[in-house]
Amino acid sequence: MNLSMKQTIKLAVLGLAVPLLALALLTWSPFQASASPDAAAVFQAKCAACHGPDGKGETAAGKAMKIRNLGSAEVQGQSDDALYVIVSKGKGKMPTYEKTLGADTCRALVGHNRTLKH
Repeated sequence: MNLSMKQTIKLAVLGLAVPLLALALLTWSPFQASASPDAAAVFQAKCAACHGPDGKGETAAGKAMKIRNLGSAEVQGQSDDALYVIVSKGKGKMPTYEKTLGADTCRALVGHNRTLKH
C-alpha cells in the first residue's frame, strides 16, 4: 500500500493527537477546574467557622465536633466524588449545602479543599 505524503502526515498527526486528547480527558476534573478565588471566599464565609481558615479544624467548634483536618492524608485520599457528597449532602453535624449553594459551588469547594493539602 502506497500512501501519499499528505496521507502520511495526516496519520502522523492523528497518531499524536488521539493519545494527547485521551490523556487530557483522563486527567481533567471538574473539581480541580472549579477551584477558584470565589471558592476560597465561600469557604471563608461558610466553612471556616468550624473548619478554620486553613481547614485544620482548630477552632472551638471544630475541636468540639472532632472535625478532621481537611489537608490530612485521610481526607485528601478520598475521591472528589466522595468529598462532593459530604459537602453537598452533609455528614454528621455538618449541614447540607447543595440546596443553598448549588452543585457548582459545592464542586468548587471540593476543588478548594484540594488546595489545603499539606
